[in-house]
Amino acid sequence: MYAMSAWVIGFVLASALICTPAAAANGADLQVSILQYQPVPAEVGEYVTVWVKVENMGFSRAEDVSVRMVPEYPFSLDSSANANKTTGVLNPERAAVHEYRLFVDENAKDGIETIEVWYREGTEGVWYKEEFDIRIGLSTFDSRGSVQLQGTPVMEPEVFMPGDRGTIRFSLVNAATSPSVLVGGEEFDTNARIQSASLEGTDGIEVTTGTYHGSGIIGPGESVNLTYNIRVGDEVEDGTYYLYLAVEGNSHALSNNWRIPVRIDSSSVRVIPSSLLVLENGAGTLELDVANIHPNRLSSVSVRLQAEGMEFSPSEYFIGSMDPDELFTIQFEAASADNESFSPRDLTIIANYRNGVNQHSSVVDTRQLRSVEVQDNNSPGIALAVILLAALAVVGYVMYRRRKTK
Repeated sequence: MYAMSAWVIGFVLASALICTPAAAANGADLQVSILQYQPVPAEVGEYVTVWVKVENMGFSRAEDVSVRMVPEYPFSLDSSANANKTTGVLNPERAAVHEYRLFVDENAKDGIETIEVWYREGTEGVWYKEEFDIRIGLSTFDSRGSVQLQGTPVMEPEVFMPGDRGTIRFSLVNAATSPSVLVGGEEFDTNARIQSASLEGTDGIEVTTGTYHGSGIIGPGESVNLTYNIRVGDEVEDGTYYLYLAVEGNSHALSNNWRIPVRIDSSSVRVIPSSLLVLENGAGTLELDVANIHPNRLSSVSVRLQAEGMEFSPSEYFIGSMDPDELFTIQFEAASADNESFSPRDLTIIANYRNGVNQHSSVVDTRQLRSVEVQDNNSPGIALAVILLAALAVVGYVMYRRRKTK
């Protein structure tokens, strides 16, 4: 009895030490997540295997890293001795994966249940905890229809930029081609069901749409469209990232998981002067080439110029939609608005555009705008000189004729 009381007191004290996640003082930053669990959904009266990932996101190594599985009803560990897992040393940007087997109680109900994962650094360190959802499924249907991903997912925009929001639309089809099928001499219908469909994000890409739960029947050859909203972080680097689409069908054997590639590309609009940026007497025409170097179409493309003491017409040149690698030539009339007509000044080129529903504005280049002084060929002084020369020529010719006559 005394031992039991001591254990309870110790457990309560340990629970009191549970905190929200935080970076360790020495620079290590531990984060835990559920890498995956199988089967999906977890089956009543059966074991479900859960893979827990612990990762050091800090800049210093973490020592004596421990992970503890703390399940509650309807989950229980296969053995209490397997609750604690020790990683040891975990260097920056390194991860370790631990496997746990949980039994799902025979009286569990269909739905979402929660498990707790504790973790800490050091043998005397503070325990932190995270909660994760595990789906339990009761429904298993005898139908033999199989849900498959049809075609390529439709993304809007097609290629995301850092900071973008957008959608991914999937078409799921019942791949069966006949109303029924014989299995072991027994006839089954080929209807399909989507009991649940979830899209899982990755680092820097968040899925903001929850899990789809369906209850209807999809006949042979029929399809259903599912749309998910995603958000790309501002600091995500260019590259291809993979999301995971998990679909639960008629049964666990007829469930599927797909890797969904998402492209991130920060390239956008490039503006290049197609002639010298030189004005005459503080005024002139500036010609620029505008190119879309992003992999997909951009809309509402426009260009603005800014320079101290200068006025431009139009104030903003609207181009509209531009396909990838499309080139458009634009012109601005520039005029000096101050008396310093001939001093060089910085010319800022600003591009505005939309990628899907996302409005972007950026300074694409900064050039130097110069002006040269040019004399007017039709000035009064030159005209007067021409007249005088002509008059002298006439007088000289008249005097020459008179002398010749005499």
